[in-house]
Amino acid sequence: MKRNPITSAVQKALFTGFIASSAFGTVALAQDSDDDSVEEQGKITVTGSRIKRSDVEGALPVTVITREQIELSGESNAADFLRNLTFNNAGSFRPQSGSSAQAEASLNLRGIGSNRTLVLLDGRRMAYAPGTGSNQDLNTIPMGAIERIEVLSDGASAVYGSDAIGGVVNIITRKDYQGVEIMLGGQEVSIPSNGGEREEGSILFGAASDRSSITMGLSWNDREIIFARDLPWSAGTGASLFGNNFSTVGPNGEVTFGFIPTGNDTFCGFADSTPFFQTADGGLCRYDFTQVSADEASIENRSFFARAEHEINDNWSLFANATVAETTSFGRYAPVPDARFFDDPSNPVFFALTPNSPNNPTNPASPLYDPSLGLDPQPMDWWHRFDAVGPRDSTVGTDLTDVLVGVNGSIGNAEVEFGIRNTNNVRTDVGRNYLLRSVAQQLIESGEYSLADPFANPDALQRMRITIFRESKYDQNEYYGNVAFDVFDMANGPVSMVVGAEYREEKYLDLYDPQSESGAVGGSAGNSAGGNRDLTAFFFEALVPVLDNLELNLAGRYDDYSDFGSEFSPKVSLRWQPLDNLTVRASYGQGFRAPTLPVLTQQPSFSADSVRDPVTCELAVGDPNEQCQINARVIANQELQAETSDQFAIGLAYEPTDWFNMTVDYFDIEIDNRIRGFSSQNLIDFPEFAPPGLGCERDAVGRITQCIRGSGNQGVYKIDGIDYNFRFNYELFGGNVTNNLQVSTINNQQVSLADGGISDDFSGDDGFPSIRAVLNNVYAYGDWSVGYNINFIDGQETVGSWVTHDVQLNYFAPWDGRFTLGVRNAGEKFPPIDQGNQGSRDYDFNLYDGYGRVTYFRYTQSF
Repeated sequence: MKRNPITSAVQKALFTGFIASSAFGTVALAQDSDDDSVEEQGKITVTGSRIKRSDVEGALPVTVITREQIELSGESNAADFLRNLTFNNAGSFRPQSGSSAQAEASLNLRGIGSNRTLVLLDGRRMAYAPGTGSNQDLNTIPMGAIERIEVLSDGASAVYGSDAIGGVVNIITRKDYQGVEIMLGGQEVSIPSNGGEREEGSILFGAASDRSSITMGLSWNDREIIFARDLPWSAGTGASLFGNNFSTVGPNGEVTFGFIPTGNDTFCGFADSTPFFQTADGGLCRYDFTQVSADEASIENRSFFARAEHEINDNWSLFANATVAETTSFGRYAPVPDARFFDDPSNPVFFALTPNSPNNPTNPASPLYDPSLGLDPQPMDWWHRFDAVGPRDSTVGTDLTDVLVGVNGSIGNAEVEFGIRNTNNVRTDVGRNYLLRSVAQQLIESGEYSLADPFANPDALQRMRITIFRESKYDQNEYYGNVAFDVFDMANGPVSMVVGAEYREEKYLDLYDPQSESGAVGGSAGNSAGGNRDLTAFFFEALVPVLDNLELNLAGRYDDYSDFGSEFSPKVSLRWQPLDNLTVRASYGQGFRAPTLPVLTQQPSFSADSVRDPVTCELAVGDPNEQCQINARVIANQELQAETSDQFAIGLAYEPTDWFNMTVDYFDIEIDNRIRGFSSQNLIDFPEFAPPGLGCERDAVGRITQCIRGSGNQGVYKIDGIDYNFRFNYELFGGNVTNNLQVSTINNQQVSLADGGISDDFSGDDGFPSIRAVLNNVYAYGDWSVGYNINFIDGQETVGSWVTHDVQLNYFAPWDGRFTLGVRNAGEKFPPIDQGNQGSRDYDFNLYDGYGRVTYFRYTQSF
């Protein structure tokens, strides 16, 4: 049984009672299988506190996820693993084609926003993703480097500063490893019919001497692109007004929705050359974009990681951590849709077709003329899909370099640590087959580009085609130091304390090419942003043994930002152990979140937003109940203020027998003056709540002509819930069994506004399931182990509950090899189509996936 690390870990957990939990389930494991027990290791530092202690079950709810648990999940990258945490109640953003952040993945603990979840790497905050500037990118985490993951499901601004309102995820990388480990694997998906396959692998090397150790390795995972046409629920369902249509011009030269019937052979007659054009209800030529666009972009992740430590003498050590990560992604959007939008009389470039243009359908000399329409020659606007220019292809590359060098040691009875860290995070985005609008306008007016026969003039296509470029950076320089010491002795032990300081510089730049910035590019959205800030922080933490079974923890942090001001965040927590097998814990703290640099500095930009608005969509796609695209302009808000929070938690950990233990934790979060982004759909549904300067503009009959959206401070956000964790460990038929149930529930979610209005409880509404749970079972016997888990997402207002089943089989060979065969979603459960919080997809893309049955194989060899 020694060759099976799962068996060894379960046996050790039975001995130590060390509690851990994971997305795959909660397995009682004691660090890596080669580690000594917690008691033998002495004091450790757990996420949420800087004070080392010997008690694993502290005053804060911390979930420890071991490497064995990550491997049992069958996931090939850290992003997908973390997205399945039960704490990630409402799901979170994942890589998708058609998004400006197509290569990035985030985490959204408690469903209160990914920018309120803090992700750490070895206890230090990861730099923001340059594509968003407001959250960390999980794709840059090397899967092969992870030793364990610690999740603090409580606020921690008093320890880590801004963003730690919803919780903290700390990625601990592997260290003190000796030997070589090689892992290779692949995955096949049953949905879609083509694409989505994955490859993964890692190489780990470690060596040590009496005073030095080094661990380094490579990690990679790839996923193929997924096209909408290969998904059974998407093919043939896209209908866009941007096909080949014409509308009349308003009396003041403005764009109108006065479309003339064009759904006939004259206007759609080139369908043989471009089969994606179609005639639909209302006599309009619409375009089925699902025949071209990708639903999910391809992703290739490569990373190198290294961790080294050298004991200078008996008191001092020098250590260094380094990570180099590279991500490459390819996405494809449908060809450019364009029209004469944002008419500006001061700009002579964008104008309606003159009555004499060969492309004007009211010109009797035009090949598009239809006398049956009975229209006199007049200016006309065109709504066109530039299919002949080609699909919009986006290639995104991200390069991250993160280096930390530090020293720790002792001066007298005090432990000292200080370090320097530099993070460079660069993202490039090259877009091909976009439209140079000024040239296209001229060619359409002159007739050199024929709307009746778009493929007729290759030279015209080349002249209007343009390649765009975007470069984003989010660099971070950090200097920190702290000292831990015992202040004085009390009857029940010493009062321990940590004091320290941090200085951090953040440099953000999001630069678009000049043509895109000026609005001259059709089919492109976004505009440049950029700014720098520095932060100076001072913090303290004290642990007071009030009684032999009662501990008091006090923490506080002062943060001073160069661009908006300062905040102080205090926290107090208690740990009471009335019985040897019962721990009661409680905490209260205040936190804050600073406005991010993008929302403060972004230049106005265009966006084509998918919304649901019956009046507008009835015309745009022929169905008032379907979603359609509208024009939006995104603006910055330099008047944003920091939001603050009050958080309360109380819970218990109970181990009545040596084969069963449990934890129950209640949390309550209240966010005041919250920073929120107002989407176009928000402004449509609740126009009365829009901050000054934001809102949707409509024509005389109520159809949306443009929405102006952005961020603002609004109201008080309240959420509370309970986390449950039940663990069973026992022997059966000569093997070891673990059964684990982890449940996260939301009791109430609501928003209070300044005018006294209070929203209804929206927990259970579409996109906000009230319950998320995982039941995990592992049976380990000799050289074999079998895992089986059930994943549950509660039903919402318009969608039923969603349950999937995972199975995994492991064989541990006598030559230190491991064969793994597994299936995720063995029942091939489809996501809820046309239900729930769909957004721009056919289902809730953040909460569910559309891969169907995922079969994977993995081989691991240790030397």
